[in-house]
Amino acid sequence: MLPQEIIRRKRDGSPLTAEEISAFVRGITDNSVSEGQIAAFAMAVFFQGMGMPERVALTMAMRDSGRVLTWQSLGLPGPVIDKHSTGGVGDVVSLMLGPMLAAVGGFVPMISGRGLGHTGGTLDKFDAIPGYRTTIPIETFQRTVKDVGVAIIGQTADLAPADKRFYATRDVTATVESIPLITASILSKKLAAGLDALVMDVKTGSGAFMPTPETSLELARSIAEVGTGAGVSTCALVTDMNQPLAPCAGNAIEVQCAIDYLTGHARPARLHEVTLALCAELMVTARLAAGLEDARARLQDSLDSGRAAEVFSRMVATLGGPADLLARPAQHLAQAPVVRPAPAPRDGFVRTMDTRALGLAVVALGGGRRVASDPVDPAVGLTQFVELGQAVRAGEPLAVVHARDDAAATAAAATVLQAIAVHDAALPAPPLIMETIHAR
Repeated sequence: MLPQEIIRRKRDGSPLTAEEISAFVRGITDNSVSEGQIAAFAMAVFFQGMGMPERVALTMAMRDSGRVLTWQSLGLPGPVIDKHSTGGVGDVVSLMLGPMLAAVGGFVPMISGRGLGHTGGTLDKFDAIPGYRTTIPIETFQRTVKDVGVAIIGQTADLAPADKRFYATRDVTATVESIPLITASILSKKLAAGLDALVMDVKTGSGAFMPTPETSLELARSIAEVGTGAGVSTCALVTDMNQPLAPCAGNAIEVQCAIDYLTGHARPARLHEVTLALCAELMVTARLAAGLEDARARLQDSLDSGRAAEVFSRMVATLGGPADLLARPAQHLAQAPVVRPAPAPRDGFVRTMDTRALGLAVVALGGGRRVASDPVDPAVGLTQFVELGQAVRAGEPLAVVHARDDAAATAAAATVLQAIAVHDAALPAPPLIMETIHAR
């Protein structure tokens, strides 16, 4: 099949067959399709869209462009499950979710990414743990999942390699914001992990990749339908990102937040609710629980009994991190030398938050990347965020800045003051969980 004929058919609005899509993806993988042809195909899809059968075919072809993990030979006594988020600010859920699900009988092979734009990356958080290896052989990865119940690592070159080349072209041709292509990009990597069930957290709001509820809901439906159509039971939640999910953002800072959560030192209400909701939906989807109430009770017990914290500790130690991280986090996690509040300018109520700007403030401090080659400072970030609707007095902190020097702290504090608006009256905060989507 000639690539240009496949492009022509999609350009003209014709649905592509699974065979045509598979042939085009093979060309992406073996370089027989040019960058220009990839760009033309992406633009054709951007404008013409794809039906659900086409989306399933594209996802499976990209999944099959590399290695697909299998677990049957390991004899796991429970389902292989995972979660993915579209990303946001203070989204530390993965660090707790994996150990919690492992503590209730799931096996979680979580392949995560680094920070993108204003959003934090799970791998950057684990890089803040001294010695933790996010790049390991697949055999070590699978053995860790079997022995510990969870392993969180980075994508290997042989999992969904077509996506890497395809995304690089989309990134420079203004075709990233295509829901069929986003769906295939996300799911091809997750399905290559050999999952039985998946839960997707689609963020919406000022700090989300999909800022409007309508586009977030469309993506959630697409992922639930395509994932299930590709043979993996998939559900999706649309959750609020009009304010940071956790009361902090920054890599070592968020690891400390996860440790506090798992050990019971502090469980912020919004973070706790989203974490429980995602875990519970996945347990029911994977038939680990009879219903949501049963799932939530078992998840809470995994926290209260200390089992989830023990699983996290074992995973960290198995993958090279300190065995006493939970007992002595301050001895291992980097801390910024300058800590300074960003004080509220007046009495009032927190009306709105530009969550994207808060994420970019962390990037400017050195906690993220402007370009892929930038180093990341694990110590810097923001803590003690106020919440929407909260009453504040003049001089009270809207957030606390953790910086490498005074100049960076001053700049970040100024960004916080611009990003968080204080007014005379409060507005109701948007619902935390807006929709729960299951495949029809």
